[in-house]
Amino acid sequence: MIDKKHIGMQLPTFLATAEAGQLRFFAKAIGETNPIYFDEQAARDAGHPALPLPPTFLFSLEFQLPSNSWRDEMGIIGSRILHGEESFTYHRMAYAGDTLRFEMRISDIYDKKNGALSFVVRESRVTNQRGEHVADLRSVLVHRNI
Repeated sequence: MIDKKHIGMQLPTFLATAEAGQLRFFAKAIGETNPIYFDEQAARDAGHPALPLPPTFLFSLEFQLPSNSWRDEMGIIGSRILHGEESFTYHRMAYAGDTLRFEMRISDIYDKKNGALSFVVRESRVTNQRGEHVADLRSVLVHRNI
């Protein structure tokens, strides 16, 4: 079982830049067809200053966290993890070229199946280069303990 003493643990803050090529690739991968996610002129014609981030793209930027040493510290074994769930609360749009700051923490840890599974809840606050609150992300990692 994952020790609950890690609740409240702050993960390293990091910066990630949303690059236009990544946005186009992601939009294509999720089956997005709206041209504002592919064509900069279409985005501008729709009132955006640049290509907007497709829905859920922020989750993929979290993978740029420079180190997963927090997992080691918590006793999480990579081959035993599953993606449980994710949710997003958006406060403003983010665009290609934005530098996004991710502040992450472990907000909860709980067990199910008599301790066979541990659930680690991670919350992230995302702001842009102007310090404006872009989004709150919540994800749940499931760890098989046996």
